Amino acid sequence: MNSWNFTGNLGQDAETRFTRSGDAVVSFSVAVKSGYGDKEKITWARCSMFGKRGEAVAPYLNKGQLVGINGEVTLNDWTDRDGMKRTSLEVRVNDLTLLGKRDGSGAQSDGYTPQQQSQSTQRPAQQQSGGSFDNMGDDIPFN
Repeated sequence: MNSWNFTGNLGQDAETRFTRSGDAVVSFSVAVKSGYGDKEKITWARCSMFGKRGEAVAPYLNKGQLVGINGEVTLNDWTDRDGMKRTSLEVRVNDLTLLGKRDGSGAQSDGYTPQQQSQSTQRPAQQQSGGSFDNMGDDIPFN
């Protein structure tokens, strides 16, 4: 199985082209960081998304956008004009998740703040303290 999952930031706005048959091809590059400190390394992945899904997500793929990607990887070796051997990592995107938007300050924001957590996700105090069956009354749906 050829599948790679990664998270990174777009290096530039996505580019949309169309095949002769009219199918959309959306291309973009993603910077994937690994390591830390002096050992930090950035790997660039050239990504392509095809069809209506790619066309629909293209307006949201702007430089700096944090994305999560799952796709099929191809490693291509080639020689540039100067005779140097080069390698490119290309990904055919199967799934793409928009994880956050870069704002003007460079801070990441995914739109979620702890204050937005609803009260319904917290357990009632009675259940947290280990309540007894006596407190349930007639609310039990079976005998």
